[in-house]
Amino acid sequence: MVQENGMMLEVLPLEAGGARLVRVYGQDPCVVLPGSVPAPAGGSWPITELGDYCFSEKPRSLPASDAVCRYQVDDTGAVRLTRAFGQAVGGSARRYDFDFDAPAADPDDLHPVCGSFVEEVTLPDCLQVIGSCAFYNCRKLRLLTVGAEGLTLGSDVFLNCFALETIRVQAEADAATGLFALVNNITEAVRAEFRPAGAAAPLAALWYPAYWEDIEETPAHILLHTFSGQGYHYRQCFLNNKFLPAEYDAIFPQGHDADDANIMAMLCFDRLRCPWQLSETAAGHYRAFLSANTGRVLARLLKAQDTDSIRALLALDVLDKAAFAEGAALAAKAENAAAAALLADAEHKKFAAAKPKRRYDFDF
Repeated sequence: MVQENGMMLEVLPLEAGGARLVRVYGQDPCVVLPGSVPAPAGGSWPITELGDYCFSEKPRSLPASDAVCRYQVDDTGAVRLTRAFGQAVGGSARRYDFDFDAPAADPDDLHPVCGSFVEEVTLPDCLQVIGSCAFYNCRKLRLLTVGAEGLTLGSDVFLNCFALETIRVQAEADAATGLFALVNNITEAVRAEFRPAGAAAPLAALWYPAYWEDIEETPAHILLHTFSGQGYHYRQCFLNNKFLPAEYDAIFPQGHDADDANIMAMLCFDRLRCPWQLSETAAGHYRAFLSANTGRVLARLLKAQDTDSIRALLALDVLDKAAFAEGAALAAKAENAAAAALLADAEHKKFAAAKPKRRYDFDF
C-alpha cells in the first residue's frame, strides 16, 4: 500500500544489530512498514523490533532525539535518511511539533499514526520483537499483517484493541511463525489466516474464540485457574510455533456451549472454505453446525458487504429451504440486492433440478 502523503519513521539502532521502530508519523491510517532503513555510515539496518507503546497515543520513555534516526518514506516506498542522532542530513531540517491534546495547526503536517487513528499495520518480515503495549488503545485497528518470522511479545500488546479482527500471516500454513505468540496475547475473539504475499486467498483461516480466566484462592492458599470458553484451548494448538490442525479440529466436538455461537459459526465456515489438512470427520462436525447456523454467518457477511464470502458459503451447499428463506429476509433487511440475487439463483439451481418433471401421455 502506498502512503499518499508519505510517512516518517523514528528508529533507534540496536547494539546487537538491527533497529527498533520507535514512532510512525503520517496521514494514512493504513501503514506498510519497510523491512530496513539506511544506516548513516552506510549499509542498512533491518527493523527487528517494535518499541514499547510504538502505536500508542500516549507513548512512554521515548529515547532522546539525539539517539534516534529519522527517515522519510515517499509515495513509492523509498526510504531516505533525513536526520541522524540530532543532526540534519541533506537539505533543510524540518521540525515537527506534536501536541496530542490539540489539533494540528497545519492539516498537511504529518501526525502520529497511533491510537484510534491507526486502522491497518503491515509489519516487516524481519521483525522479531513487539514491545509491551505497542498497540495500546488502538481502538480502530482491524488488521495486522506479519511475516513468517517467529515473534517475541511483551505484555498487553493489544490492550483495548477492540476492533482487531484479523491477523494475517504471510507464510505457508505449515511454517513456524509468530502466530502462537500473537493469539496468546489476545483474549478476545480474533481471526487468523495464513496467506503468503501475493496469494489470491488464504491457505487456512482460523478463528480463536474469546475466553475468560478466573483465579480463585482456596483456604489452603492455593491459586486455582479456571477458563471459561474453549478459546484458551484453541490457542494451545501449536508445536514449536507450527499450527497443529488435527488438535485444533479435535476441540470442536468436545462442546462449545460457553462460546459465542456467531463466532463458532464463522469458525466452521472458515475452516470449511479453506480446508487445509481438514479430515472428513472434522468436516462433518463443522458442516452440521454450519447448516444449523447459516443465518449467523449470512448476517455477518451482509453487514460487511462481503459478496465473495457469500459466494463461498453458497458453494459449500449447506443451505436448505428454511435457510434460503432466512437468507432472503436478511438480504432484504440489509437492502443488498446483489446478495438477494445470489441467494435466489442458488436456491433455484439447487431445488429446481430436484423437482420431478411432470409427464403427460396423450392417447387419442
